[in-house]
Amino acid sequence: MKMKTNPRFLTLVLLFLYLSFETNLCLGGDTISANQSLSGDQTIVSAGGVFVLGFFHPGKSPNYYIGMWYKQVTKQTVIWVANREKPVLDRFSSELKISDGNLVLFNESKIPIWSTNVNSTSVEAVLLDSGNLVLKQKSSSVQLLWESFHHLTDTLLPGCKFGYNKKTKKGQVLTSWKNPEDPAPGLFSIEPVPSEDSFVIRWNGSRNYWSSGAWNGRIFEFVPEMSVHEIYNFSYITSDNESYFIYSVQNTTKTVSRLTMDVSGQLKQPLWVPPKGWNVIWSFPRQQCQVYALCGPYGSCTENTLPFCSCLWGFERRSQSDWDLKDYSGGCIRKTELQCDNFNLSSSKKDKFLELHSMLLPESEKASRVDVNSATCESTCLNNCSCTAYASDSNGCLIWTGDLLDLQQLQAGDKSGRTLYVRLAASEFRSGKNSKWLIIGVAVGSASIVLLGLILFLITRRRNKMIRRRKEVDGSLTAFSYKELQKATKNFSEKLGGGGFGSVFKGILPNNTVIAVKKLENIGQGEKQFRAEVGTIGRIQHVNLVRLCGFCSQGAKKLLVYDYMSNGSLASHLFHEKNSNVLDWKTRYQIALGTARGLVYLHEKCRDCIIHCDIKPENILLDAEFCAKVADFGLAKLMGREFSRVLTSMRGTRGYLAPEWIAGVAITSKADVYSYGMMIFELVSGRRNSEQLDLNGKVSKYFPSLVTSIVVESGDVLGLLDLRLEGNAELEELEKVCKIACWCTQDDESHRPPMSQVVQMLEGNMEVHLPPIPRSFYFYDEN
Repeated sequence: MKMKTNPRFLTLVLLFLYLSFETNLCLGGDTISANQSLSGDQTIVSAGGVFVLGFFHPGKSPNYYIGMWYKQVTKQTVIWVANREKPVLDRFSSELKISDGNLVLFNESKIPIWSTNVNSTSVEAVLLDSGNLVLKQKSSSVQLLWESFHHLTDTLLPGCKFGYNKKTKKGQVLTSWKNPEDPAPGLFSIEPVPSEDSFVIRWNGSRNYWSSGAWNGRIFEFVPEMSVHEIYNFSYITSDNESYFIYSVQNTTKTVSRLTMDVSGQLKQPLWVPPKGWNVIWSFPRQQCQVYALCGPYGSCTENTLPFCSCLWGFERRSQSDWDLKDYSGGCIRKTELQCDNFNLSSSKKDKFLELHSMLLPESEKASRVDVNSATCESTCLNNCSCTAYASDSNGCLIWTGDLLDLQQLQAGDKSGRTLYVRLAASEFRSGKNSKWLIIGVAVGSASIVLLGLILFLITRRRNKMIRRRKEVDGSLTAFSYKELQKATKNFSEKLGGGGFGSVFKGILPNNTVIAVKKLENIGQGEKQFRAEVGTIGRIQHVNLVRLCGFCSQGAKKLLVYDYMSNGSLASHLFHEKNSNVLDWKTRYQIALGTARGLVYLHEKCRDCIIHCDIKPENILLDAEFCAKVADFGLAKLMGREFSRVLTSMRGTRGYLAPEWIAGVAITSKADVYSYGMMIFELVSGRRNSEQLDLNGKVSKYFPSLVTSIVVESGDVLGLLDLRLEGNAELEELEKVCKIACWCTQDDESHRPPMSQVVQMLEGNMEVHLPPIPRSFYFYDEN
């Protein structure tokens, strides 16, 4: 007999099972009370659904920890860990509960391995939307007995104080994880220096390798990027009892950001940008290889390769598993031990030296200067059992003893690089006699084997053509085929813009990364020179420069691949009426400052001064947070002789070219300063300098000339402002920007300030005096 199932009964059964399952996963609130415990997959969630507390295991690790992570962030990101050094293996047999007035974690054997260590009664633990786990008495909602904000791990959240208690003489510390799968304290930490109102990053708790610089009332001296993003508000408070740093973010319901001491040894400020994921706003130190001893003993760091670390010749990784987890601190070990007694050995068995060029020398603490000439430096080291390396210079000989730390391979030609001689066992070097017999052996080998080897070589070369191209240029750049970029851009169908250098198209890679592809036109270079120039551009990275991430070079097809900037160009916001997103004054001021910082980096921070030659609103791109990024830098050299033709085509309008372009004299970085000033005029007015019609249809004065005359005569600068802003601007800032633009556009380039001074003016660290009116502006008025 077939039985009928009651649908309502079945629904009730399924609902009961579901609720039962949910009960096992969540305690149903943000609190752990005396009669509750957290175990297995159970969690508590802050009242607003911002943070989750529970057991987690990082990566493929079998260990479990009590930690806190974001609820709405799709990629689990842990921001606090209780039992960093004492994991549990069985989360279902372990418990987090209230015991004897404390929040205590018991492991599988019911042994307490972590506790809040306070003495109280009738307490409960509450997870707040700020990310602060607090222990308080049930009867009090104000007084907190313990809080996780006072026991930080590697992350600082908005609203959390980070500083120094002057009464207890203790400071808070952010310490990196050991590696991505082990939250135990790593080698890198950041902590306050109260006497200097600053913070330092340290290696192994002893060696300082980066400082924030002192607080100047607005930002830290060596962190100018703090003033770039308007979504952050930073403060540094000092009193008789304490000094601390604290920050907040605007629109806390939508903005997810944190400050973290990363396993890379860098202090990072990631911002969650769905669906892309975490976007790092800035990192300090800015370069990965500036992290002290990142690659461990006998490990060498190279900035533009992945991974950054590699072992010196004659050494091998101490722990492959650690390196796989990006923990390079164990460094490298010798493949062959040294022969100490070099006096009694034949010359063929004596230790020898590996010659390494363009190296940043190891830490000086382990070096001693020996009063011998460079010719006898090698023998001096060879006869010292403790000597592991030497270097010589005009002042004599430097000898290193013990393991070599903080090695860095610099780019060939870098003037700060030196030649280092590292001691190796003789067996690591092939003797000339052995090489001779090897050549003879190959020469008399079977012809068929040689032929087969040649065929295999040709096949391998063809298959690995793309890999070789990547190595030829730069380890950080991806070499794309033309077909790959054609597919990514849907046959170059979505054009983002164009100019003298070529057209730009939007593309999406197979991993969903959005890119901008520039098809270069009229390239006046051969393959080898093109790759060399692209490699140079790829090594230039700054928060205010658009990052080059790849290229394509197939015959006449030359393309560059950049990070995609979601807010387009500055021009699209200033001049296009269809764009309803009018830039407010604060954003415009930060764009002016960010652009100036980018140009300072190109002019003064690169090994060779890079003159952009084409600064204009179309070449200032804006990321998701409207941070200014200078684009198309370095392309003038790629264009070769054809660049003069590109510039000639721009001389027909009142644009951005300095007078020296027309005069035919040598071009310096001051040409970029002039173009920057002309662009700033447009940033103020929201219209092209060449437009001479006001809103009433009457012919008006040439705008740069109008600005100069009003500034010199101390007139109403608010009348110069983009009408769409309705006068909403900081008057002092507006006056300053107008003066700076007038100084930048002086006819005589010697009267224009360098971009570093422009940055100082914008930051308020240098006074801006009244400028003279450029003679060329009178010419425009007469026309």
